[in-house]
Amino acid sequence: MIGFGAEPDGVICSRAGCRAAASWRIEWRNPKIHAEDRVKVWTACDEHVDFLEAFLEARSFPLERRPLASAVGP
Repeated sequence: MIGFGAEPDGVICSRAGCRAAASWRIEWRNPKIHAEDRVKVWTACDEHVDFLEAFLEARSFPLERRPLASAVGP
């Protein structure tokens, strides 16, 4: 949660309570409610990328893991 207008430095991990810098991008969707062109994105640090991916895989959500650097433009 970002409080009182403070912005985090860089991209942080999407795992609840984690404030570490993200190095991974997990693109996913829930096929029951999202069309194929609707993709959601979670970012993850090295410590939590497997946890977040396993959470989505347990629900059979299609996903793709990519290094964050490859997705961030100039």
